[in-house]
Amino acid sequence: MEFSCKDFKVGKCEGQKIVDGEVMPLVLLPPEPNKRDLELLLSALRNNKDWFEQMIIKNSAVLLRDFDVNNAVDFNDIVETCGWEDIRYVGPAPRTQIHKRIWTANEGPLSEFIYYHHEMVLIKECPKKVILFCEIPPPEGGETPFVPSFKVTEKMLKDFPEEVKEMEEKGLKYSFTARSTQNDTSSMRGRGWEDAFGTSDPEEAERRANALGMDMEWLPNGGVKTILGPRPLTRVFEGRKGRRMWFNTLVGMYGKELSSATFADGTEIPRHVVERCGEIIEEESIQFKWQKGDVVFLDNLALLHGRRPSLPPRKVLVATCK
Repeated sequence: MEFSCKDFKVGKCEGQKIVDGEVMPLVLLPPEPNKRDLELLLSALRNNKDWFEQMIIKNSAVLLRDFDVNNAVDFNDIVETCGWEDIRYVGPAPRTQIHKRIWTANEGPLSEFIYYHHEMVLIKECPKKVILFCEIPPPEGGETPFVPSFKVTEKMLKDFPEEVKEMEEKGLKYSFTARSTQNDTSSMRGRGWEDAFGTSDPEEAERRANALGMDMEWLPNGGVKTILGPRPLTRVFEGRKGRRMWFNTLVGMYGKELSSATFADGTEIPRHVVERCGEIIEEESIQFKWQKGDVVFLDNLALLHGRRPSLPPRKVLVATCK
């Protein structure tokens, strides 16, 4: 599919890669320098909805740059113009609603690396798109690296064909512990269970967790342990060239203080397999430096994404869509 849209011009950014013939991220600029206006961008998105969505699926990541996008209200206008249904975030990251469909990204310490993940990968219905807006670019670090998930599967099959087969056949089981009812922004996984499930009633929280495919164990300290499984190792999604996506959070949850990842029968996955997988994910990562006003659309079914450690200030907002 050749690029053909008079409302945008193709640009470049540092860190772009060509993966399987597609540039990631595809950078879209105003068609002319004097056409940066937000209303012109909204009109362009409105007039090219199907084409724009095809670009996101084709290139996995699309970066809108050099448009006049200044704040959460502008960002929300972009998200709503695209017309995709909202999906509420469920997960351990502490977040705050800013405006309508716009939330802060993970409010955990900027000094910490947020590990690569597909957003809400363990929930029955996860977002198809994760959209990020840079209101305040970090002075140093703070990139949002992403990884073409199918490349991880390819390399893992090459390095560990038997282990991948076993994980695929048995499935995976995960656990995660929320220590308390209240959010703890000193931790990037510090969301309390009341905020996570939108209720202070333990019975209602458990009902909501069960509906999302989780079992719960209540802890003496008022916290809760959630258990999820079995979950698949890889997934193939329609319209993405039959690519086998590494659609799991094995490396991110394996052997951590508050989380675990095992075979679904509870047996341990060999540590060297998980460690090599982490190396592969980093080898395949792609990142660009944030600029003020950048809006990036990530195909959540195709990409893992994370956050590099950052010097303050850094303000990146997020929306998640079906």
